[in-house]
Amino acid sequence: MNDTPDANDQTAGLPARAAALDLLATALARRAGLDEGLSHPALAALAPRDRAFARAVVMATLRHLGAIDAALQSRLKKPPPERIVHALRLGVAQLFVLKTPAHAAVGATVDLVAAQKGGQAFKGLVNAVLRGLTREPPALDDPDLMLPTWLAARWRAAYGEADARAIATVVPLEPATDLTIQATGATERSDRKGDVSAWEGFPDGAWWVQDASAAVPARLLGVKPGETALDMCAAPGGKTLQLAAAGAKVTALDRSAGRIRRVSENLARTGLGAEVVVADAAEWKDGRTFDAVLLDAPCSATGTFRRHPDVLWVASPADIPKLAAVQARLLDSAARRVKPGGRLVYCVCSLEPEEGEGQVAAFLARTPGFALDPIAEGEGGAPAASLRDDGALRILPHHREGGTDGFYMARLRKN
Repeated sequence: MNDTPDANDQTAGLPARAAALDLLATALARRAGLDEGLSHPALAALAPRDRAFARAVVMATLRHLGAIDAALQSRLKKPPPERIVHALRLGVAQLFVLKTPAHAAVGATVDLVAAQKGGQAFKGLVNAVLRGLTREPPALDDPDLMLPTWLAARWRAAYGEADARAIATVVPLEPATDLTIQATGATERSDRKGDVSAWEGFPDGAWWVQDASAAVPARLLGVKPGETALDMCAAPGGKTLQLAAAGAKVTALDRSAGRIRRVSENLARTGLGAEVVVADAAEWKDGRTFDAVLLDAPCSATGTFRRHPDVLWVASPADIPKLAAVQARLLDSAARRVKPGGRLVYCVCSLEPEEGEGQVAAFLARTPGFALDPIAEGEGGAPAASLRDDGALRILPHHREGGTDGFYMARLRKN
């Protein structure tokens, strides 16, 4: 969906702004909060124009949150209650990202604050802060303000100052939509906006939405017609569709019955076939082995901030070792399911080395019989800059013009 409403949408009333306030609060409260908020009935109940506005202002706020908070901190001697801070954040995003006229943005934000419990006491403060910022506009695209301090420090240590700064420049950008074309397996990038289900070719299954980086791992398996393939954490199903379209006999595995339903729906829409199984991939009792195994493991997802900007602000350093332990169990399970001579692709949409490079190094150290199968430059459509010396891939969000999801990928072969 387009994140930028038209000029008429910028006059959305109090219900739309109240929905935006609830959505922002939910997005910043917990992991997956943004997705949860976007599916909330209160948001769905809005008129389409108001719903688009609420989504747009929240996405604009999240993509510029570091800079917005820096601007607010410079004018707040003492932070007001969290809900008032959220309203101020939305007001700043309307003023300087969506370019809502000042009188409308300030007046509507003051009204929104007044409608909150205890909010009447903060009307003057909100008015003064926003009016002050209109006189001295903040630099909301400053790369030095785009990231939480702990993530910026980690990425400088992992990738160097220049790449860390380049990653930060991608944060405020609204992403285009990448499509995988069923007939060719190629990726096409579209700047078209709106509900993708209404686009030409969607009902016929001619393509599916899939970030350009996310489309690379399945290609690296190089499946041939008739080969068996296991997609271990399959939902929402883009990689399963790729493997099936290439002619493989695919088993799609996911622990979530709700999420695996999306895989089945996508298979039905595209006319492709796969065996669909609901099970924990680490504990799956099936004894079969496969020519090709794909493990897109659960991770911190810090590489997906273009479409999920909330991940930057709800992720925690404590998440990483917990997720790394899950990934190790899944990798061990994946290894048991590879035929002799078969191949395994491990990938994560994380920028954290412990979940990528470190995970594969530890796996190889404890797992005799497996070795890295080096990836060639440009193979699978990967950006040339992403190729590591050992033949694995580390795709950074700025490696593709217009941005792309950050990923780590390694191809392993069983002796």
